[in-house]
This record gives sequence, structure tokens and C-alpha cells, in this order.
Amino acid sequence: MNFKMAIKLAFKGIAGNKMRTFLTMLGVIIGVSAVIILVSIAQGTSEDITESIESMGTNLISVIVTGRGADTYLNYQDVQSIAGNYGVAGVAPVVSGNATVKYDNNTMDITLEGVDENYQAVRNHHVQSGRFISPLDVEYRQKVVLLGTEVVKEIFGLQNPVGRYIQVNGLKFKVIGVLEEKGSTMGRNNDEKILMPITTAQRFLKSAGIRNVYIQAESPELVNAVYAQVDSYLLKRFKNDEDAYRIFNQTEMLSTISEVTQSMSLMLGGIAAISLLVGGIGIMNIMLVSVTERTREIGIRKAIGAKRRDILTQFLIESAVISGIGGILGICFGLAGSAALSFVIGINTKTTFSILLLSLVFSVLVGMFFGMYPANKASKLKPVDALRFE
Repeated sequence: MNFKMAIKLAFKGIAGNKMRTFLTMLGVIIGVSAVIILVSIAQGTSEDITESIESMGTNLISVIVTGRGADTYLNYQDVQSIAGNYGVAGVAPVVSGNATVKYDNNTMDITLEGVDENYQAVRNHHVQSGRFISPLDVEYRQKVVLLGTEVVKEIFGLQNPVGRYIQVNGLKFKVIGVLEEKGSTMGRNNDEKILMPITTAQRFLKSAGIRNVYIQAESPELVNAVYAQVDSYLLKRFKNDEDAYRIFNQTEMLSTISEVTQSMSLMLGGIAAISLLVGGIGIMNIMLVSVTERTREIGIRKAIGAKRRDILTQFLIESAVISGIGGILGICFGLAGSAALSFVIGINTKTTFSILLLSLVFSVLVGMFFGMYPANKASKLKPVDALRFE
């Protein structure tokens, strides 16, 4: 019996009992769609986190000062010393705090950050209207601010805020620009903040020290070299107290997140694949029933010359076809489910061709594996015993 004939017989056997065949496929359909949906969610989440981190700036190194006693912060001269190191493209010192902004009768609690002109390049945070903070603003402690998009929506509505004056904790500041929309990073909304010159913020917050510094390396290849230089400088600055500061490498963060999300994808895919195995057991049970029902047919075929491998091939192909069709339907339901979740809940899902192909291949292999026992049982039937079967 050739392969083409085996396929025809397999489809004929499947078509003989459509409802039973569909119920058999159901386990495979659910398993494949669950694998696709869960892995798509994991990959989409990974992509969102990666984009959020990369939007903070490229080749970025972050320094957080946590010193004790007199050495609890850096000063502006310390920051300039870091900026002079080899491979450093830019340094952006930040002082931060909380404040309340008011315009007319609208108020909003926001995060306030004091920055200099290097912030927009190092943190990749530009303006969509107006201008950014200039060196003169920093030098002369100008009372000017830039607003995040959420702040504009909350206190200005549809009005253009550039050129208008707002109150920050009761003090009058001029709005010189509106920042680009950034969204959330690590659970923090980057659009619910205002920026002002760092020297103005230091006086406003009554804090002369700098606890946060963002450093941009000239290229990805120089990130480690810059990291080592900064670590060496800070270790000397804080008298060998390694607990006085923390340095975070963006490349390491992305690598760690990639490893975590890959593990999460494998875990979720493994959990969903269990239902595929359950579907495989269902295929085995139905194929055993099919062998019993078609015992006389098997006996007749063997009596007229069918070999053991012909019977084995027929039932294996039948199992593979059932699981294969179930896998294709599962892919369709999985893609539809991923799209529905993305549309209704708003979460990002990402489905790759490799996942679809892997799910389909795995479903066929599951069907063939669990169909092996019934097929082997059918192929071993003796013609005389099969023909006597009632």
C-alpha cells in the first residue's frame, strides 16, 4: 500500500465518525491554542519591557548614591569629573522630589526632576513643543519648567501650556516646553513629571547633593570600560565604601530580563503543553476503540495480502492526521485568542512563526506517539482471529 492510499484510508476512517473525531481533536486544539496564547503573552511582555528600558537611553549606565553620614551624595564637580572619562558621551545628573503643580483651579501631584541640558540626549527624552533646558537656565537658576504629557492633560486640558505660568508648591514658574510621551517604565509613569534646571531644583528642594547620575557610553563596546572607570572613581570618592553607591548597566539589565522572559516562556509553554499530552491520551483511547470496531476489516485486509507495516502505517497516519488537523485548528484559535486579548485587555502579544511551527510539529508528534500503541496492536492481529471477531 502506497502513502497516498494510506492518506485516503485515514481520511475515510476519520470521516466515518465526525463527532467522535472532533471530540478527539478537542484536546489537541485546546493544547495548541493555550501554548500559542501563553507564549505570545510572555514574548509580548518581554518586548514591552525591553522597549521601555531602551527608551530610557542607549548604552546607559545608572548610578544611585546611597552613602551614609557626610558622604550621602555627589556634587556637580564630581559629575563633571565623570564626564571627562574616556568613552563617556554624556552625563546627566538628576535631583528629584515630589511637588504639587497648579494652574487656575486645576492641581496635580507630580514628580519633580532637576536636570541640565545633557538630560535629553542621555535619557533620550526630547520635547514635542517648546524648547529644552539650556546651559543659561542652569547657570542663572531660571524658574522655568517642562511638563510631561499627563501633567498637560490634567491641568491644561486642550490648551497650549508653552509660555504660560504655573505654580509649583506655590512658586511661579514659566512653562518653556512639553516633553515627548514616554509611557511607563518599571511601573513608573514617565509622563507624570516636570523638569526644571538642576540648580533651581536644588534650591527649590533644599538639596545641594546629587544622588542620581545617568551616564551614556559612546558605543555598546565601551559600556564595560566606562562602567569600570565610574566604579573606580566612586570607590575612591567614597573611601572604598562599596555600599555607598550602586551602578546599573543597561546591557546587563536587558540580558537579565531576556533570560527571565525566556524562562517564563518555557514555563508557560510547558504548562500549556500538558493539555496537549492529555489530548494525546484521548487520541490513543479513540484509536483503540477504532481498532476494536475495525477488527474484521483488518482481518480481511490481511487475508488478501496486506502486510503488518501497511496496517501500522494506516493507523499511524490516521493518528497523525487527527492531531495535525487539531494542531491547525489550535493555531487558528490561538492566533484569534491572542488578537482578542490584545484588543480587549490592551496587553501586547507577539506570535512568531517558529512558535506556530513548533506547536504544529509537537501536536503531530504527540498524535503519532500515542497512536503507536493502537497501531501496533492492530498490525499484530492474526487474520483468522480478526475474521472470527464479533
